Amino acid sequence: MSLVSREFVSPHSETGATRQRGRIGPLIASERLVLDLVRRSSVITRAAISAQSELAQQSVHRLIEQLIERGLLRTGEMIRNGRGQPSPRIELVREAAYSLGVSINTDSMSVCLADLGCHILEEVQLRTTPTSRNASLAAINDAIDRILTRNHVSRDRLIGVGFAMTGYFVADDRQMNAPEPLQDWSLVDLAPILERSFGLPVWIDNNATTAAIGESLLGAGRWAKSFFYLSFNYGFGGGVIINGKPYFGAHGNAGEMTLCTPAEAENRPALRYLIGELRANGIDIDSVEDLRMRFDPAWPGVETWVARTLPVLDRTINAIAGLFDPEAIVFGGQLPAALGRMLIERARFWDVHRYGVGPPRPKLVLSEANGDAAANGAALVLLKNSFFE
Repeated sequence: MSLVSREFVSPHSETGATRQRGRIGPLIASERLVLDLVRRSSVITRAAISAQSELAQQSVHRLIEQLIERGLLRTGEMIRNGRGQPSPRIELVREAAYSLGVSINTDSMSVCLADLGCHILEEVQLRTTPTSRNASLAAINDAIDRILTRNHVSRDRLIGVGFAMTGYFVADDRQMNAPEPLQDWSLVDLAPILERSFGLPVWIDNNATTAAIGESLLGAGRWAKSFFYLSFNYGFGGGVIINGKPYFGAHGNAGEMTLCTPAEAENRPALRYLIGELRANGIDIDSVEDLRMRFDPAWPGVETWVARTLPVLDRTINAIAGLFDPEAIVFGGQLPAALGRMLIERARFWDVHRYGVGPPRPKLVLSEANGDAAANGAALVLLKNSFFE
């Protein structure tokens, strides 16, 4: 079976990534727990790992020695803990493994490289319009070669590519139905195509879900264990994080926005309709990415679009609050920050309740993740699935 959406299995033999995974070997649950505790802490000792994991001190010592032998952990500087003897700091060997993330929007592409510590080492934005699949894959591969060279990373250290694209899954999670500009990517079995192109195992999901994953690790997820990520792009979708973990749904389409009738479609807060409104008012915008980079709240047409879309946005946030009860609803995707602030200021939870007392509501916040959260999340989920809790 190909590596599609939630699974991490390669159908091909002896790529660099499968050799790397074989060199390290499969990890048991307690090893993943130890690695995750080390990842989450800037400074940690054996004693602290034992206390936080509730594992016996002997077990922790054995697990750490195993992980050091596998090349995933190492001891660092000595740390004094109270009156006892100093203990060595335990840290990840960040250069032991790397992953790549790729995000495909309707008018731009992003590629990033992450190390075992879940640090984004480099992110590259490709302005190439990804209408041609073959031309886009060639450009992505060129970008990957340059990124690996600049960061002195050999391919045999890569565990795979996380691939994110706008759209939703069809055909038993094997195909994506993407917006019209990405027709060349739609309704085909992408996994074998991508794996042949990259020469690596590939994990595929929609970019709203991977952006939510990126946000969970690098943004609002640092304080909100459960949140809903609204992805404002050419279209309008979402991703769900519950108790720190992504929720995909039975068909991989959790978070898809289906709260409008077909007649209401143009009232959704999808940025393609804002571009149409701006063009009708004489503002020359050539793409969603152009809108994100140059947005001006004073442009004629902005207020009209905001007023038209607020009823659907209000319906959306109230439905999310009732169905998921998250700590936060994050406004992200390619949404310009100034426009995001406008929407957050004007969005309203419905406040007619029995006895005049309503339930707590989620915070409405802008994305706190730097860079392309979709590409970053696509890269990081590979590391999380392979090494951490």
